[in-house]
Amino acid sequence: MTSWADKILAFQKKLKFEIILPTGVHVMNPYGDEQANRVCKKFYETFYDDAIQRTMIVGINPGRMGGGITGIPFTDPVKLETLSIKNELPKKRELSADFIYEMIGAYGGAKKFYKKYYISAVSPLGFVRDGKNLNYYDVKGLPKLIDSFIVECLRQQLSWGLNPKICFCLGEGENFKFLKKLNETHRFFEQIVPLPHPRFIMQYRRKRINEFMELYVKKLATEWQ
Repeated sequence: MTSWADKILAFQKKLKFEIILPTGVHVMNPYGDEQANRVCKKFYETFYDDAIQRTMIVGINPGRMGGGITGIPFTDPVKLETLSIKNELPKKRELSADFIYEMIGAYGGAKKFYKKYYISAVSPLGFVRDGKNLNYYDVKGLPKLIDSFIVECLRQQLSWGLNPKICFCLGEGENFKFLKKLNETHRFFEQIVPLPHPRFIMQYRRKRINEFMELYVKKLATEWQ
């Protein structure tokens, strides 16, 4: 039996980005870093060492203080420590990771959550410009430039046996619009359900965090398989 951990780690190891980006835009690929590879191995072998079907949650692209450094979507070095995964990465917190892990706690904890869900992103690699995070849709022409990379990455991940009936999109605006259009062409999923992006919640709706956590848990709990 090939476990989810085996598939995910192999996918990460083979991730290559050979596209020439617009001036000043750089890709973040943490999977060439020994420390990131070590924590990824520990994380995925802890939570994905089985062959149970999971439902995909799709973010935008990794940020430089979360998945862009740890290699694990919406998981910063501080969250790794709370999962008993010691690391020597800079102990900086990511706002989006703060929300996701509070939500995971409300859902029932990491073991329960990760047994049902696999978090990835439209682009599994992140982008920066002048040391600041970029969303793939922030740069004119970039979505079209990396379209084939995005499609191939999604196809590879879906080939593992992810739930094709539904996925959850983090971001109700540009990310949902792009993923929905992509799905109309390639038919990756029967339905895409948008959720407010964690960064938006933490930056602009923080006083309503409990309301949004309840929304997440309710939406995730009502999926069909």
